[in-house]
Amino acid sequence: MLVYRLLTEDDTSAFCHKVTEALSKGWSLQGDPVMTFDSARGVVRCAQAVVKEAEGEYSPDMKLGQA
Repeated sequence: MLVYRLLTEDDTSAFCHKVTEALSKGWSLQGDPVMTFDSARGVVRCAQAVVKEAEGEYSPDMKLGQA
């Protein structure tokens, strides 16, 4: 089964650390990162999709970050 996650964070080093941690746990980048301006908070937000092959069958109860 292919598991999908969308990682999001403000445009700080925290976003890079979140993506790097996912990569170190076997996730692969899916597509390009995207950025948008959150005018309510006055910050740029980033998003990066990641995917990973996992054992078992899909269930809505599964913890995707632990796959």
